[in-house]
Amino acid sequence: MILHSQILGEGKPLLILHGYFGSSDNWKTLGNQFADNFQVHLIDQRNHGRSFHAEDFNYDLLAQDLYEYVQHHQLENFHLIGHSMGGKTAMLFAVKYPDLVDKLIIVDISPKEYKPHHNAILAGLNSVDFSLQNSRNLVDEQIAKYIPEFGVRQFLLKNVYWKEKGVLEYRFNLKSLTENNIEVGKSLPINAVFKKSTLFLKGENSGYIIAEEHLIIDTHFPSNKIVEIKNAGHWLHAENPKDFYKEVCEFLG
Repeated sequence: MILHSQILGEGKPLLILHGYFGSSDNWKTLGNQFADNFQVHLIDQRNHGRSFHAEDFNYDLLAQDLYEYVQHHQLENFHLIGHSMGGKTAMLFAVKYPDLVDKLIIVDISPKEYKPHHNAILAGLNSVDFSLQNSRNLVDEQIAKYIPEFGVRQFLLKNVYWKEKGVLEYRFNLKSLTENNIEVGKSLPINAVFKKSTLFLKGENSGYIIAEEHLIIDTHFPSNKIVEIKNAGHWLHAENPKDFYKEVCEFLG
């Protein structure tokens, strides 16, 4: 099965991968801007957005899904952007298929292993019973018991849709994401190296890329540049899209 995507604009391909619990819709605004200069592919990864659902979920599979997508659309020599989980997919893909990727942009994630830290989100999402919480407001009230941050809830609620009249459902495959949560934090393989130009963008207020990790980034991506986006946390592309867009455009030339 081929991943679902939204394709915007014309020119050199620029592929964008969303993060955990996200979808291509999160990148629509920036995607339209990038489409002035590139053929933008906003891609839904497996178990997310409008792409297929599957029991199995790990980075080898996510990279393989992307490879099959690239083959299907006959893409080569493209730029690749990945945020968070999508950044891990993008790193592994670039290591496995370096000839296909021109420049790589990794958004607020490093190659290291991250301990599972989405337990409250998963608990909140799993606590929803759509036969009882049959409106967006009721879903929000329910997950607020587990997730106090309004912004995080708004992000998650983007995945709630009307499956049929009067019946809400999640777009993502919550069962698989819950069972495979440990996979999301996995590190890049120890001997993995991508030698081409790589830009790491980190949020000023995010703890995902810290100074001590610059060494591990240098090991895997010897031709890297790390740039901090001011006034932004982990969702820097949404929190400071202006600076994000500027840095990406400068890097891609």
